[in-house]
Amino acid sequence: MLGSDLNVDSSKLQPSAIDPAQIEFNKYLISVLEGGPQWYEVGAEQYRALRREGKTHFPKPIVLDAGKSFSIPSREKGRDIPCRLMMPEGGKPVGVYMFIHGGGWVLVSENDGDPLLKFIADAANLAVISIGYRLAPEHPFPQGPEDCFDAAMWLVDHAEAELGAPLKFIGGESAGGHLTVLTTFHLLETRPQFHLAGLVLNFGAYDLTLLPMAKNFDQPLVLTPKIMDYFLEAFLPGIPMEQRKDPSISPFYKDLRGLKLPSALFSCGTADCLLDDTVMMAVKWQMAGGEAITRLFPGAPHGFIAFPPDKLAAANEWRELAGEYLRAKLKA
Repeated sequence: MLGSDLNVDSSKLQPSAIDPAQIEFNKYLISVLEGGPQWYEVGAEQYRALRREGKTHFPKPIVLDAGKSFSIPSREKGRDIPCRLMMPEGGKPVGVYMFIHGGGWVLVSENDGDPLLKFIADAANLAVISIGYRLAPEHPFPQGPEDCFDAAMWLVDHAEAELGAPLKFIGGESAGGHLTVLTTFHLLETRPQFHLAGLVLNFGAYDLTLLPMAKNFDQPLVLTPKIMDYFLEAFLPGIPMEQRKDPSISPFYKDLRGLKLPSALFSCGTADCLLDDTVMMAVKWQMAGGEAITRLFPGAPHGFIAFPPDKLAAANEWRELAGEYLRAKLKA
């Protein structure tokens, strides 16, 4: 009997799978994205300031009183890594979740995602700490990743004493997904006795030479090939394409054989130029013996989890999925 050892639910990838409400949301989003400046037109520093003031395509970031400033020492004497700490409503946390924000290695900060941090904290009674890693183009590779490595190692060694619970999860979105995987590989090498309960990987970029979807995506939805190119030039200035295949830059090229990979939840919308990255990295994860739970969201654009869950069904569905995953892995 013929059968395949690899199976993908291709029905989720068909246009017929996209809910009409998602189609209308995407049309609205495209119209919003048509106005306002692009970051590479005004410069990263100015765009960040405009974003904090709500003067870009997207609303001003919501700041919650529950969020607190926190810092972690870096490898450089006298320089700390700024962080944002969100504690759970339920009291003493049962674990720590290290969150690595997205923004193309160029935009956004640890202070810009309070509602998402609060959701994660309360969904599984976790202390969530968002890492304010250094941004390109002022601080190109490897400076941002190094901050994430330093933060992770500090949390492995000090989270229980300083935050009341051990590091259990690392998660990120877009560039943060990329940095999450690099950080996980770093911990596997430097802290081999330490084991994470899981990873939460949302529409990450794992091959910085770009897989086919990242090159050929033709919808003006949040992240396009042109915007991706500008991000990569800022993050990897002067680094030739062949060198970008180094696993320290593109984790897709890492030899995973023999690694004790933690469980990973991979999520991505099908209207995202990084769809191939999610699917291909998840397959590699499974081929190496790691658990990879992969969920595709028909028609959802890049960054969809950041939209209000009462306005976007996919965002609400992801929250239910992520909460279930975190609670299950805490019990495992």
